[in-house]
Amino acid sequence: MVDFMRKPALAALDSPPLHQNYGTGQTTMRTTHDTPFTAKPDTLDPQDWEAVRSLGYRMVDDMVALLAGVGDGPVWQAMPGEVREAFKTPLPREAGDLAGSYADFQALVQPYIGGNIHPRFVGWVHGGGNPVGMLAELLAGGLNANLGGRDHAPVEVERQVIRWSAEMLGFPSTASGVLVTGTSLANLIAVLVARTRALGGAVRQHGLQARPLVAYASTEAHNCVSRAMDMAGLGTAALRLIPCDAQHRMDMDALAAAVTHDQAQGLQPFMLVGSAGTVDTGAIDDLMALSRFSRLHGLWFHVDAAFGALAMLSAQKRPLLAGISEADSVAFDFHKWAQVPYDAGCILVRDADLHAATFATQPAYLRREERGLAAGRPWPTDFGPDLSRGFRALKVWMTIKVYGADKLGAVIDRSCELAQQLARRVAAEPELEMLAPVALNVVCFRFRAAAAHLDQLNADIVADLQEDGLAVPSTTMINGQLAIRVALVNHRTSEADLALLVDGLLAAGRRRTAANLQMNSQGI
Repeated sequence: MVDFMRKPALAALDSPPLHQNYGTGQTTMRTTHDTPFTAKPDTLDPQDWEAVRSLGYRMVDDMVALLAGVGDGPVWQAMPGEVREAFKTPLPREAGDLAGSYADFQALVQPYIGGNIHPRFVGWVHGGGNPVGMLAELLAGGLNANLGGRDHAPVEVERQVIRWSAEMLGFPSTASGVLVTGTSLANLIAVLVARTRALGGAVRQHGLQARPLVAYASTEAHNCVSRAMDMAGLGTAALRLIPCDAQHRMDMDALAAAVTHDQAQGLQPFMLVGSAGTVDTGAIDDLMALSRFSRLHGLWFHVDAAFGALAMLSAQKRPLLAGISEADSVAFDFHKWAQVPYDAGCILVRDADLHAATFATQPAYLRREERGLAAGRPWPTDFGPDLSRGFRALKVWMTIKVYGADKLGAVIDRSCELAQQLARRVAAEPELEMLAPVALNVVCFRFRAAAAHLDQLNADIVADLQEDGLAVPSTTMINGQLAIRVALVNHRTSEADLALLVDGLLAAGRRRTAANLQMNSQGI
């Protein structure tokens, strides 16, 4: 039986000869100077490439071992004070040692990660990563490609990923797109493109000039939509948050009333943001109705589909996203349901010319040529704010090529089926109560007891599970009540993991309830 309560022993910070691997619990010998690294006098390359090769092989072996046994250890564990102190040392001035730095990584970093690679990390919508993507990161690091632009193969890799994304979402092949850190930045890009459509290209030179633009999203929309309005200079007050129905979808009557009211006040509605997989409950707005409404009122229709977009790979769930193919832009993440290692977000825009008109610039040192390395326009930098961009497309490209879209779709189906299984278990337990319908893969419920402070009780239960290392759910608020939130995203999660989660949750709730009753009886 696996002991989920165990904590890896802290390696000595000044000389870490022993290390207990996160996830496996295996203790291995590590010495700080078994693979010396000495750079050449005039470069950063090593004098001994074989020493680097040897340690590199060991790093890969260790990471493969970690992933192979990741479910055997605690999901998360708190970082001890002495470990935090180890990160407060001064800037290194003298050359160090590669093997010693790796030993520090194993002792100080690896045991104290967030845990989203673990099958019982179910608190937030974080993908579990995959070994193919991990190896792709190694390859991308070796190439050190800058994907701001120019004519080289890594840019073509990203262009193919964008074309695959357009095919997945039913966008035209002429659609533009760019890979970014995540949906937060992708949503900002969408707001800026919509702003250009509303005010024209002159907005880039002259600013808003007090034009009263307003946008619309549901009260369930992710906070990054509001932040995008802020960063675009429009202000958070210009985002109208529309109430939702019992299914946590945007209320169409309330939306129509809000637009009519704003128009009567002399304001200019310019953008409507639908959600495909809301952050709290995983709900999907009626995207087809939102699309028709946008066309009727001349609004830019954007869909924040951070994880929900990938449900287009599922034959079972694709009908829930009807209307996403009609959007003007869609933002989503490959690092969620597609299981690509962080970070890998994406923005798709139907109108490539308008997209480029929002960002493209050509200073002299970025002059585009018809031949040579400066050819190959348009460049990725023409579609977003970054000029210096890493080769994040490679891990997406290789993940899709190796696993295939159908396999990724099956992972999504599996997550949704597990959510339904969990919902049935919750419904069968008298001490548990569902707080929201299950739309996709998010289950919101709570432990109920004869307690005056149920919100605090449930928050304590979640913290207990996290600190014990058994599982990592999270919390949110549903209709004014604190909910335990289980988001099923990781491809490694199984029925057995959910059984451990619920059993542990019930046990923690009963312990807490009994302790509270005892304290009350004693008048404490």
